[in-house]
Amino acid sequence: MIRQRTLAHSIRCSGIGLHSGRKIDLVLHPAEADAGISFVRSDLGVEIPARSTFVTDTRLCTTIGRDGAHVSTVEHLLSAMAGLGIDNARIEVNGPEVPIMDGSAAPFVFLIQCAGIREQDSPKKVLRVLKKIEVSEGNKRCALYPSAGFKVSYLLDYDHPMLKNRQVSIDFSRQAYTREVSRARTFGFLHEIEALQKAGLALGGSLENAVVLDKYRVINETGFRYRDECVRHKILDTLGDLMLAGHAIVGAFEGQRTGHEMNHKLVSAMLADPESHRIEVLQGGDAEPQVSAALKGVLQGS
Repeated sequence: MIRQRTLAHSIRCSGIGLHSGRKIDLVLHPAEADAGISFVRSDLGVEIPARSTFVTDTRLCTTIGRDGAHVSTVEHLLSAMAGLGIDNARIEVNGPEVPIMDGSAAPFVFLIQCAGIREQDSPKKVLRVLKKIEVSEGNKRCALYPSAGFKVSYLLDYDHPMLKNRQVSIDFSRQAYTREVSRARTFGFLHEIEALQKAGLALGGSLENAVVLDKYRVINETGFRYRDECVRHKILDTLGDLMLAGHAIVGAFEGQRTGHEMNHKLVSAMLADPESHRIEVLQGGDAEPQVSAALKGVLQGS
């Protein structure tokens, strides 16, 4: 039996909010089996489940909210939770967004590993995709398909010489999250960042927490961490957004030129169609070798 996972201990850190520019304190806590993942605005006393029904905004990042409180930029931390197979956690923040850290999920992976991971007595539950679900808008498209394991494929296509028709596919039965995905940073274009900051947004953005491109090149002195870092960051974001389905997904995701809004529409469409999926206990073992291998690729993270 593959068991549910939570943190072994609580752990805290601080960082800058990408959009507010404020210092944010973050505390990760263990949670009981079957509790799922939730965010708590400790300054407001409001708890917000990390579920798609609580998504309030998908512009620039994924935001969840409840009772007048909201938490933005949840996708990188949720991606790390997905990548390390965490089912249950309580996340406290004392401000309106999760700190951006270095723009990737790697600092959150490090935090979780430092806190330790504890297996729980309850079996892991997964959401198995039973039929194709697709959403599209113009040349943007994303879909979920039935699959024996968990795979993600993404096509990035910007009008930029370094980001034209770039595609990456990752099969998590063979490739590990921490090595292949977690270090990919968020990215943006210099002219857009300047415009956002003039409008009072992205106030915490810098070359320390994002890959920034001008018309022709990366302006960060250290360049890319991966040759196709921007595509891999889109995959990182996708894993975080898919976590809002409430369970790890057994299926294959394909995305073309999409982002948080389309990811949210896809998850919502799937959850609205009871014939598209089922929630099941994952027994593992020889009966489900590809699913077990996919989870090991994610859980081991090596």
